[in-house]
Amino acid sequence: MRRSIRSAILSGPTNFRAHFGGLQLASEFDLIAQCFAPLAGPEGLGLKDDAALFQPNPGTELVYTVDAMASGVHFLPDEAPELVAKRLIRVNISDLAAKGAKPRGYLLTIALPHDLDIAWVQAFAEGLGEDQEAYGFKVIGGDTISTPGPLVLSLMAIGEVRQGRMIRRAGAQAGDDLYVTGTIGDAAFGLEVTKGTHQSASEADKAYLEGRFRLPTPRLSFGQMLATEAIATAAADVSDGLLADAGHIGIASGLDIEVNAGSIPLSDPARRIVASDNRLADAITGGDDYEIVFSAPADCRQMINTASVKQGLPATRIGRVVETLGDKPAVRLIGEDGAAIQLEHLGYRHR
Repeated sequence: MRRSIRSAILSGPTNFRAHFGGLQLASEFDLIAQCFAPLAGPEGLGLKDDAALFQPNPGTELVYTVDAMASGVHFLPDEAPELVAKRLIRVNISDLAAKGAKPRGYLLTIALPHDLDIAWVQAFAEGLGEDQEAYGFKVIGGDTISTPGPLVLSLMAIGEVRQGRMIRRAGAQAGDDLYVTGTIGDAAFGLEVTKGTHQSASEADKAYLEGRFRLPTPRLSFGQMLATEAIATAAADVSDGLLADAGHIGIASGLDIEVNAGSIPLSDPARRIVASDNRLADAITGGDDYEIVFSAPADCRQMINTASVKQGLPATRIGRVVETLGDKPAVRLIGEDGAAIQLEHLGYRHR
């Protein structure tokens, strides 16, 4: 890790009151002590050192993932700080879920705007604490700086998986079935709801979709089951869009992916929007669903169905993995007539 969270907000001694309008603390160390030290796990050494000390359990391997979020890009500028904190944790947990890993700890980096009020930071820390309890891990270090720019947050999550059982994107085999958990498109339509669209939708539908966008639910238990039972041959979390993330599996595995349009699982609220406005393409390319798309051999169908029922989480067979037809791996959306449906893009593209 670069520095511990206890490291200075700016190089050298700094009085927060010179940089944060509503802050009433004597130093950056008070901020750490009051807001973040209570969240630390034993590996973090009380956030009083310049590094963490981490020991994996015998017979396990560590899995690392990191995601960054910027205000106005990944969450709304006026979003409640508790929800921002939980979203930050959950998008990283979703990556661990797709690898079949159990959360062990995380490193946190925060670039705090000069005019941010201490109440925001305290509420943010409370949100972190609530989700730490929910997902069974704690902060072990990180870095905090002050910035004249927008709020930027980055979290690196550390997970643990039985040796040799991490589910990679590479590993799918020709003939494998393709599945996705939960439902697709809720977050994309939920973002639209927050921007004032879908006024004709019922209040219940709008609340459901908005909730799915603001606070995703990573499929941690299901991912761990896929790894423990050695069911999935490859997996990815659905963050960029179903087709894009299924395509990531295909590229890493060197194979084509075919997704059946008629098999895409939709919630009732999303289905009503798709049916009225012909929005299926937007549902499957919008992203932020944080479900798991995975491949598995055909002889695992009964095991997957049983696990789906046991966990109360739908796992829908949506396509298959096939030999590459062109010069490089591709993902195709297949219509009811068996022909490929042409789309402008497959999902979110990082620049």
